[in-house]
Amino acid sequence: MVDIDAAVGFVVAHGDAVDRARLSRLRTGAPPPDKLLDDAEVGQAPDGGWPATLGGEVSSVDATCFRLSELDDLGALGRPAARRALDWLAARQLPDGGWEEDPALAGVAPEWARPGDPEAAFHLTANAGFWLTVAGLDARAAGPLDHRVGGAYAGVVHAAAQSLVARLRPDGSWPSFLPAGWLSAAVLYRQEMFHEAARIQVILAERIPELSPGDVAWLAATLRRVGIVGDEWLLARARRRLAETQRSDGGWESDDGHQFDVHATLSAIRACR
Repeated sequence: MVDIDAAVGFVVAHGDAVDRARLSRLRTGAPPPDKLLDDAEVGQAPDGGWPATLGGEVSSVDATCFRLSELDDLGALGRPAARRALDWLAARQLPDGGWEEDPALAGVAPEWARPGDPEAAFHLTANAGFWLTVAGLDARAAGPLDHRVGGAYAGVVHAAAQSLVARLRPDGSWPSFLPAGWLSAAVLYRQEMFHEAARIQVILAERIPELSPGDVAWLAATLRRVGIVGDEWLLARARRRLAETQRSDGGWESDDGHQFDVHATLSAIRACR
């Protein structure tokens, strides 16, 4: 079994104030101080997105989705900063229902967000679609709240789901990076495209034994976030994998370097709570 107490101890020992606030909210629902939330929103561009680099001038879809994930842990998706970011994401949707980074970011974008790359475009579509899905029922965009599936961004999320389904292969695999699979499955599940989501989940289940701890935590937390229950077969496999890979210090290793181990551990806590 996953040792949640040890994981909590790792975050307390190695995390910063924002990490500890994220942990507190995950465990008890305690709201963080306004000053900490203000600090977590620092760097937002006037258009509502967050730049890819500190002090950058061009907002990034990838960076904005990452910041939304941090704000979600803090219960801050209903605050003005997150609402502006969500509105910016919705406005950036392309006519085909997808997303791409601004060409101006070609020199700094990671491979999964590279402008003009179809694999990156699929990943960004799944990621942006996921956060608009998650936040849609809570955010208050301009105009009346839409109570259809997807909430305030129902039309945007539906177009994103159609774009993703159109590019799935006959066996349910996807033409992109691994995380795009669980992000896509989450979007499709919330759009009640259960057959398409299940095909993706079958492939993900087969990959669980070879996934890194950080990826397993991300996968499980993503699916839990859209309401897939913890005893569902894919999530049960993910929890077993997390139990196998938890370190003696209570944390999990991130693919992005040890400076992100706390982030991976928070994802694991979110997945197993």
